[in-house]
Amino acid sequence: MCRCEALPRPFWATQRIAPTELFPPEVTTVSNQIPLKIIPLGGLGEIGMNIIAMEYGDDIIVIDAGLMFPESYMLGVDIVIPDITYLKKNSEKIRGIILTHGHEDHIGALPFILREINPPIYGTRLTLGFVREKLTEHKLLHQVSLNTLKPRDKVVLGSFEVEFIRVSHSIVDGVGLAISTPAGVVIHTGDFKLDQTPVDGQVTDLNKFAEYGERGVLALMADSTNVEREGYTISEREVGVTIDEIFRERSRGRIFVALFSSNIHRVQQVIGAAMKYGRKIVFNGRSMLANVRIARELGYLSILDESIVDIKDMHKYLLDEITIITTGSQGEPMSALMLMSMDEHKYLKIEKSDTIILSSKFIPGNEKTISNLINHLCRRGADVIHEKVSEIHVSGHASQEELKIMYNIVQPKFFIPVHGEYRHLATHARLVRKLGLPEERTILMEDGDVLELTGDSAVITGKVEAGRIFVDGKGVGDVGEMVLRDRKHLSEDGMVIVVLVINKQTGEVVMGPDITTRGFVFVKENSELIDESKRIVLETIGTGNIEAKTDWSEMEIEIRKALRRHYNKKMERKPVIFPIIMEM
Repeated sequence: MCRCEALPRPFWATQRIAPTELFPPEVTTVSNQIPLKIIPLGGLGEIGMNIIAMEYGDDIIVIDAGLMFPESYMLGVDIVIPDITYLKKNSEKIRGIILTHGHEDHIGALPFILREINPPIYGTRLTLGFVREKLTEHKLLHQVSLNTLKPRDKVVLGSFEVEFIRVSHSIVDGVGLAISTPAGVVIHTGDFKLDQTPVDGQVTDLNKFAEYGERGVLALMADSTNVEREGYTISEREVGVTIDEIFRERSRGRIFVALFSSNIHRVQQVIGAAMKYGRKIVFNGRSMLANVRIARELGYLSILDESIVDIKDMHKYLLDEITIITTGSQGEPMSALMLMSMDEHKYLKIEKSDTIILSSKFIPGNEKTISNLINHLCRRGADVIHEKVSEIHVSGHASQEELKIMYNIVQPKFFIPVHGEYRHLATHARLVRKLGLPEERTILMEDGDVLELTGDSAVITGKVEAGRIFVDGKGVGDVGEMVLRDRKHLSEDGMVIVVLVINKQTGEVVMGPDITTRGFVFVKENSELIDESKRIVLETIGTGNIEAKTDWSEMEIEIRKALRRHYNKKMERKPVIFPIIMEM
């Protein structure tokens, strides 16, 4: 019999000494001290819109090109993309765009950016599969060079050598980056977590991160999204257990699963449960159909052809023989699930025997729309399961203990938190300082900052133009802060339109004034207010100064001022006022 004794703990494990104090990183740099510039153009100070430029001499590489979904005040805006003015001014220096993974907040801005600059793009197979679909839709595929790399592949782009490092995330084929430059090595973790039991068995390649840590790393840029969460992030496989339990217990009626179409691991687990319990599968939603097709073609999704049923053929099967995998988990107004909840879907109507699983996070800002969606579904008798009542979703981002492990493995000389709102970045910086890194080596950046790194210094030396570009329909950048303020004003206070016709020779009012309101008051029920408004308009015209009487644009200004004073005094409201004076 073998007698095993516990190995003695290393002395630093019993002392309160940070590993960085014992093993200071040795960063090899060249003597010319040309600084490496790191310039975030998005993603630092918000969730989404991730894009970072790195510049050395006459070479620039760009990491990711993401979009952001509009915040509540961005009325009418479809998506938000980063301002790339700096990249356009330096387009001749750009050697490539490197994509860490295929989520919209990392690739969604590409169709808009590639209309301004056109460098080659590098990414993994699934990431470029999603990009190819997106560029085809925007009729840009023929003019773009897409280059496929796999984990541990390297590519040389001017002064940069970039190696892909596999990471586990909520999407297949995610990578971190090891970026070797004459100034030193920079590690970018990408979006990651340390899932030890991922669905596809592809764990985060800690060996490769550790290998670079042994050589010496100048700077680490690390995902900060989940830094406020203690402990470890739960494995994706745990969601599979919950899904299996739901399928086993719900033996009658259809099962709907709403999730993000890019979460191929989650889709695979739902497919597995459906097939296990003898159910056919219907895919619903444009992005779901596209992403499932791409994932199957590339071998990332396994499903038998005979298990798939077209949505038009569902009526051939009993309700308890069907599973619908759909989009719309965030309650988007025109999404498939929202249309079903309002009885407006062409093929699907919610039944009392249906079970609806919302297998995704309640994204901040969407809570009200998701709540409305759940209410609509419940009114139709469906049983709704979501993350507030069941372990039906896990994050794809590392929690505090995983972030500590990544830092301790890489042991950088400088640390730069990325990917998150400012509070996330600040919290991540404090976390790393507790691990022993001096405060002066922890660099908090915001969009547009220019960080210059050498072997022994890291200094923010200036700022470049950066910000948000609003995409509204086919318009890109034609909606600005002033337009949003006007939209907010209109949505809160409404508008008043005053129309009158003036005799050009005599200046007399021939017709009007006619007053129409929208979002202000109901005219028929406020006739006294409308009559007062007409009187004020006529008095303003009659008492106007000489300049106003010869220039009707001046008179419109006077009418606007008079009505604004009246409404503010009488009702404490400030509608937008549009006087329209026509001559005859």
